Amino acid sequence: MLKPSYPIRTDRLILRPFTPDDLDSLHAIHSRPDVARYLYWEPRDTEQVAEALKTKTTQSALLEPGQALALAVELATTGALIGDAMLFWHSDQHRSGEIGYIFHPGHHGRGYATETAEALLRLGFDGLDLHRITGRLDGRNDASAQVLQRVGMRREAHLVENEMVKGEWTDELIYAILQRQWRARH
Repeated sequence: MLKPSYPIRTDRLILRPFTPDDLDSLHAIHSRPDVARYLYWEPRDTEQVAEALKTKTTQSALLEPGQALALAVELATTGALIGDAMLFWHSDQHRSGEIGYIFHPGHHGRGYATETAEALLRLGFDGLDLHRITGRLDGRNDASAQVLQRVGMRREAHLVENEMVKGEWTDELIYAILQRQWRARH
């Protein structure tokens, strides 16, 4: 079980639960074609973002396997919401989880995704005592692959044309890190 003490602070970011007040900022991220490009969903309209946000506001703790923790990512200096981060708790028996994140393109290339991924790994390993955490991504998403490599995850699989996404066959990359490997880095 994981009930984080909020807010979660990194050097430059604040990770916190989503609130209904995040609708406009989240829409500014989720409505963009360049954000949705490598995701399962198309750019979202306000109603679709409101529905997603409704779910996210209930995902502030991990009480049992199968749940996801959804975190709004803010710039500490301005309070601007710039990203959407997730920690999935897949299995108690196997102590496994997964991380995910998306950011507004206006904030790409500044290390915010790496900082967020580190915080998610810390929550998974220190907060849930997970043994293994993965990250899955579209094989064309080089920037996200670089983030996972920077936080010490290794590429374990390249699944060729394993999913039909938005009318085309896509490759999937799977990255992973074990708790002991993460601890050795920290």
